[in-house]
Amino acid sequence: MAEEVLILSPGKITSHLTSSLLAVAFLTSFGSSMLYGYNLAVVNSPAGYIKDFYNRTVVSRNGTGLNEEALTLMYSLTVSVFAIGGLIGSLMVGTLVTKFGRKGTVVNSSVLVFLAGSLMGFSRICASPEMLIIGRFITGIHSGISLSVVPMYLGEIAPKNLRGFLGLMPSIFICAGVFLAQILGLHELLGMEEHWPLFLSLVVVPTFIQLMLLPWFPESPRYLLIEKHNVHATITALKWYRAKCNIQAEIEEMQEEQRSLSSVETVSVWQLILDHTVRWQVLSVVVINIGMQLSGIDAIWFYTNDIFENAGIPAPEIQYTTVGTGAIEIVAGLIGCFTIERLGRRPLIIGGFGVMGMCCAGITLSLILQTHVPFMKYVSVGCVVGIIAGFCIGPAGVPFLITAELFKQSHRPAAYTVGGSLNWMSNFTIGFIFPFLQMSAGSYCYLVFCAICVSVAIYVYFVIPETKNKTFVEISQMFATKEAVEESQALTHPDQLKLKKMNGYGSLEFDSSSSCP
Repeated sequence: MAEEVLILSPGKITSHLTSSLLAVAFLTSFGSSMLYGYNLAVVNSPAGYIKDFYNRTVVSRNGTGLNEEALTLMYSLTVSVFAIGGLIGSLMVGTLVTKFGRKGTVVNSSVLVFLAGSLMGFSRICASPEMLIIGRFITGIHSGISLSVVPMYLGEIAPKNLRGFLGLMPSIFICAGVFLAQILGLHELLGMEEHWPLFLSLVVVPTFIQLMLLPWFPESPRYLLIEKHNVHATITALKWYRAKCNIQAEIEEMQEEQRSLSSVETVSVWQLILDHTVRWQVLSVVVINIGMQLSGIDAIWFYTNDIFENAGIPAPEIQYTTVGTGAIEIVAGLIGCFTIERLGRRPLIIGGFGVMGMCCAGITLSLILQTHVPFMKYVSVGCVVGIIAGFCIGPAGVPFLITAELFKQSHRPAAYTVGGSLNWMSNFTIGFIFPFLQMSAGSYCYLVFCAICVSVAIYVYFVIPETKNKTFVEISQMFATKEAVEESQALTHPDQLKLKKMNGYGSLEFDSSSSCP
């Protein structure tokens, strides 16, 4: 039966969205990526209750309570330890995906969620702040792993014409996780003192659903063929994920990529950095992942309540207004997801960073003038919404997708390790330095984020090519040499690309035997 699939007539490597592809994208995003967004926002609502819990526990142990500075330090540790765990998780990605595979890593790492959920859920009963802090640390490790592995897995199982659509689904679920935490954190739901341990431990529910269903789906076909050399398993996996398409053409494209590699062994991070053939790809991953966090989005999320309060929104209604921004995030993410295959990667990421840069400048202007011009406080609210929408429509998800597309199989795990670790380090850095930046620069601090956003947009415009509807081999060739780029642009038909093995990434040559229709 497997062999029958291989005798289809030659054609383009394209496919329709199948139920299997959609199910895997939903399960991995729902059970892994969404938890990242949820854990980012889940500690905001019960902050006061958690501090009271810490203080009561210390009183019961020592007889005296904590002062305000010590309480703030303990709560800050509870929040920031998530990013430290995320950094450690991102550094483990390369080893895990090579040993367990893409799907295997997603499934095996779910044990971390159950462990963390148990620690956080029983922390109050056990009167142990340490359990809560350790639980947050473990959830960070899981998020650091899933933030890289899920886009890698979806990017490898998707046909090239659907890679952008499926690659942005995790970012939509990240926004959905933030929105869910905002909704459940309302006082009418779980935003009450007796419910905060349950609120924090609910992460186990989506992961349990994922664990029950995801193991029934196959591993990444590219991983099975290029790294495991299992042609039969590759064909079986492609039959799961494809409807009416030329499986033989897709397998030949994978084998072509395998032949073009100097070694099918997964390279280390150090080898990746020293490999001059991928230096522009590595630099691009560094720029877009650092820019993603240093764009100021975390600072905006942190100070949203203050900006809304300055705009005259009554304090009891601010929590509902914040929930409204969460809804805007989801809408913007959906717009990006459903337009990326039509518009391409470059317009979304350039446009997203461009909008964020303009809105950061707008916030600076509005904060300076709002004492003299009353309507400027509403401009600041509009700029907050613009920054959030601009981020979610492109910079929130496209960097992870591009990281998968810019590298071949042997280099991809190390690239995700580099991108993920830089992402988490930048996240921690901006959270640490922003209060000092605001104290020293005041309203002008947002101009720093404006400059970063504009710089990243300019870099993407001049350096990173459009990767829409291109194979991994073709994308690698676009970076190989200047001559290769000129040759690929000179061709009028994409099917005329022919790989010739010359070095680690090959070169492009024109197939004179082909003729355009």
